[in-house]
Amino acid sequence: MDHYDSQQTNDYMQPEEDWDRDLLLDPAWEKQQRKTFTAWCNSHLRKAGTQIENIEEDFRDGLKLMLLLEVISEIVDGNVKMTLGMIWTIILRFAIQDISVEETSAKEGLLLWCQRKTAPYKNVNIQNFHISWKDGLGFCALIHRHRPELIDYGKLRKDDPLTNLNTAFDVAEKYLDIPKMLDAEDIVGTARPDEKAIMTYVSSFYHAFSGAQKAETAANRICKVLAVNQENEQLMEDYEKLASDLLEWIRRTIPWLENRVPENTMHAMQQKLEDFRDYRRLHKPPKVQEKCQLEINFNTLQTKLRLSNRPAFMPSEGRMVSDINNAWGCLEQVEKGYEEWLLNEIRRLERLDHLAEKFRQKASIHEAWTDGKEAMLRQKDYETATLSEIKALLKKHEAFESDLAAHQDRVEQIAAIAQELNELDYYDSPSVNARCQKICDQWDNLGALTQKRREALERTEKLLETIDQLYLEYAKRAAPFNNWMEGAMEDLQDTFIVHTIEEIQGLTTAHEQFKATLPDADKERLAILGIHNEVSKIVQTYHVNMAGTNPYTTITPQEINGKWDHVRQLVPRRDQALTEEHARQQHNERLRKQFGAQANVIGPWIQTKMEEIGRISIEMHGTLEDQLSHLRQYEKSIVNYKPKIDQLEGDHQLIQEALIFDNKHTNYTMEHIRVGWEQLLTTIARTINEVENQILTRDAKGISQEQMNEFRASFNHFDRDHSGTLGPEEFKACLISLGYDIGNDPQKKTGMMDTDDFRACLISMGYNMGEAEFARIMSIVDPNRLGVVTFQAFIDFMSRETADTDTADQVMASFKILAGDKNYITMDELRRELPPDQAEYCIARMAPYTGPDSVPGALDYMSFSTALYGESDL
Repeated sequence: MDHYDSQQTNDYMQPEEDWDRDLLLDPAWEKQQRKTFTAWCNSHLRKAGTQIENIEEDFRDGLKLMLLLEVISEIVDGNVKMTLGMIWTIILRFAIQDISVEETSAKEGLLLWCQRKTAPYKNVNIQNFHISWKDGLGFCALIHRHRPELIDYGKLRKDDPLTNLNTAFDVAEKYLDIPKMLDAEDIVGTARPDEKAIMTYVSSFYHAFSGAQKAETAANRICKVLAVNQENEQLMEDYEKLASDLLEWIRRTIPWLENRVPENTMHAMQQKLEDFRDYRRLHKPPKVQEKCQLEINFNTLQTKLRLSNRPAFMPSEGRMVSDINNAWGCLEQVEKGYEEWLLNEIRRLERLDHLAEKFRQKASIHEAWTDGKEAMLRQKDYETATLSEIKALLKKHEAFESDLAAHQDRVEQIAAIAQELNELDYYDSPSVNARCQKICDQWDNLGALTQKRREALERTEKLLETIDQLYLEYAKRAAPFNNWMEGAMEDLQDTFIVHTIEEIQGLTTAHEQFKATLPDADKERLAILGIHNEVSKIVQTYHVNMAGTNPYTTITPQEINGKWDHVRQLVPRRDQALTEEHARQQHNERLRKQFGAQANVIGPWIQTKMEEIGRISIEMHGTLEDQLSHLRQYEKSIVNYKPKIDQLEGDHQLIQEALIFDNKHTNYTMEHIRVGWEQLLTTIARTINEVENQILTRDAKGISQEQMNEFRASFNHFDRDHSGTLGPEEFKACLISLGYDIGNDPQKKTGMMDTDDFRACLISMGYNMGEAEFARIMSIVDPNRLGVVTFQAFIDFMSRETADTDTADQVMASFKILAGDKNYITMDELRRELPPDQAEYCIARMAPYTGPDSVPGALDYMSFSTALYGESDL
């Protein structure tokens, strides 16, 4: 101990030689030291009934010096430098050297004490023992901090240093028994007051107020412990509320996503799709952030509890992180198929609308054709007809049968469309079925009537002469040509739906092929009209009484020409419709390429960032602060990338509004990008939180950067796949490297140790424990009983074994100081020594003291202290 004091004094005295040299160069400092040291010596010589007036003369004979020192035999020859240096040595040894604040040196400890005591005073900034004290506010602040009733600090002014210094010196001399060692004018009149003089004066204030230091230290310790407990309780309440709100949102959302009842119209289904898009873009992302923040808060709380030696936090039943993850998994599982179902339903409804319109068109055409046909077939006109009329009726009936056969395909198409509408569960299927059934019944009836009329005509056929072959030829050629024109008109007016350029190009090709047949059709039309003209010529030439009509057909040349003109009008309309649809498909293709180009950049970018973040978390490049800074830069770059995600969302919305269902230009869907983006945000937030917790552990436990690097290097050595985790077999390999005979099975990395791995690791480092001791350690490093040990928990345990942290015994000792060494404490003592909120916190939770020395209102601070650290119930 003597050696330590000697060494400390030598170290401290080393700069004093420099101070002495400065002193000889500055008469003002010599004056201040002479006055300060004389006053200090007289403060001690008064006890012996004497004093000195001239420091270099009165110590010359050594008598008064002997009275002052008794054990010091140094001979003073009147040299001012030696005398002042000797006095400074005395002051340093007996008034300053024993000052220590948080294991600092005397000078640093005294300066730290001054800084802490004056910290609440905004106009006081103590950085040294010279110019920081010139305005006098520092001295006044020290007095006011300990004895506020002695000085009205609010009336002091920084621009009046003389008043401030005189006030402090006078009050100190009158009420604190601190002699006036300096004059205010000496300090104010010097550019840089003497450091030794100021230190000597300030040390007197330190010793005068040191009696209150012990109680303050005890109160500070209790305040610190209680503040940690209050903060942890608030974090637990916040976690419970956030977890409850998130689970309630998931509970409400899952039934909505599970509802797969389709709507009857495209508009209603598209509204469902818009609602789902709002959910994915507006409602779910904040919940993703809440879930991530909940995990971060939970990890931070557990880390703080471990660092403060508190029991691990166990959330309410059903609100564990695993419960939330399970609920979230259920949500995403339900959500996964919802959008696909919506799109399939929209496709189905689109197909249904197209089929329904096609059914209506074909049914209307057929009904228009069949109108009056039953009445015509029921006529008995052949009974009174002439032979030529009978033959005409027969031929006419044959033409009708040809026409009827030509319409058979349309009836079959109508029935097939109705059947497909039923199979696709069309909402208006009953009316479709009724109309289709009516058409089929009518068609069967037409067939029966046609057969009956033919039989009647054939019976009288032998009685009739062959009518004019020209009429017959006209009828036979006009009927199919007319049917061809009706089919052409139907095809030209037929609606179409396509999704690709190739499909519209196919329709365009078919249309061009149709237009190529028009010249031949026109020739056929002219030929048919020529037959009719030949009939008219014969009638006019031979004056045949045909009543001006063709008995074999009702199709007139005017009707053929009218339908032909209509076909020619429909062709350019069809051209225009195909051109417009081709332009729309080109626009859709541009949308596909635009989305694909962005998605093919964003998707790999997200994957690259995920890999880079993984490498940062396991590689040791710089300090933890460097890693945290690097991660925050990555986080900033990721956040700055959000506009590109939003732009891609906009392109995706345009694609969905255009009803584009596939994209050959990219393998990425918007859902892939969304999931990747959410995982990237969650990963960077979790990684930053892990590094922050490591910094928190390192600083709280006093782990050096080298130790942290050593922990990480050992961990990474066996993390061969760079996943940031260690599995059981990898940990066995670690034990083998330490000399343990363990089988070399294939290895994998998980980022944590299971129970057996952790036990082997502890044994490899020298721990020899039984089942009970190992169970105790596992309860510390694995409070949630997951069966694994993370790197964070491992370094917490290793640092905890040697770290100096608060304990229940230390808190009890602090309470005992506040209680005046009693085994209990009163409410008045708590309210006097602690801040109001923490005093009331203790009063509300301390049990009544029941010992033999109990008094009314006594509180048991011992059981309270052990409960803070989980050693008993609070």
